[in-house]
Amino acid sequence: MGVIGTAFKNIIKILAVSLILVAAITLAFPDRAMANGNSGLQAGETDISTVIDPPGSYDSPEDLNTLNTVNRLTITYNDDNGSLNSSLRILITLTLIAIAPLLLMVMTSFTRIIIVLHFTRAALNTQTAPPNQVLVALSLILTFFIMQPTIQEINVNAVIPFEAGTIDQDEFLEKAMTPLRNFMVPQTQVKDVRLFYDIAGMEWDGTLESIPNSILIPAFMISELRIAFWIGFMIYIPFIIIDMVVASVLMSMGMMMLPPTTISMPFKILLFILADGWSLIIGQLVRTFY
Repeated sequence: MGVIGTAFKNIIKILAVSLILVAAITLAFPDRAMANGNSGLQAGETDISTVIDPPGSYDSPEDLNTLNTVNRLTITYNDDNGSLNSSLRILITLTLIAIAPLLLMVMTSFTRIIIVLHFTRAALNTQTAPPNQVLVALSLILTFFIMQPTIQEINVNAVIPFEAGTIDQDEFLEKAMTPLRNFMVPQTQVKDVRLFYDIAGMEWDGTLESIPNSILIPAFMISELRIAFWIGFMIYIPFIIIDMVVASVLMSMGMMMLPPTTISMPFKILLFILADGWSLIIGQLVRTFY
């Protein structure tokens, strides 16, 4: 308590001395102190206004541009034969980047490829070899390889004419969607199209041109999942046979406590290497799109 009381007394003394100094300065320079205290009022009492044109003093939209009462944000759109300025290009680019993963999965060959590669890794029972990053990268490369003619057709028939201003936005969307439809229609099964027509309560006349995108895209996805799982089943068959043989041998030798997968995995990898499995699977997988 003695130390705290001494510190408190010192603080009181410092505050008292500060108040005495402020009072002495105020008494010594009274005019300057009053001038500083009223500086905010004197600025508003001058006859010269800082506002050149007060609000509401304009007679036409052109006069409004000369007012300086507020800061203004001006947006100018230059429609010069269909070309896009840099700001609009950035906006469109960011929008495409945001929806690119969705378009990649629902309208390209990516879904079938990534599922088949996943089944291949699961059949080999190698857990994380190859890792997910490698499978995704390989799927993206194969997707670009398969979709390259479609992408080139979109660029020639839709993107370049739209940039040149020869087609409008509606024609651009139609011409860009046509190559994608030409890719999806041969990969889509009729029963999947009829399924979504029945769900929507619509009648289908049987022509491919009459299928709307809202029905073609989900039907294409269902067909891709069906084909991918069928290919995955075919990949599993030889590796299941190896598991059965290894399990039978271990049972006959009385090694029931030894997991068969531990012994069969090296034989699976050896069979996969001898059969040149990656080239065989990827080659046949890519050919399913042609």
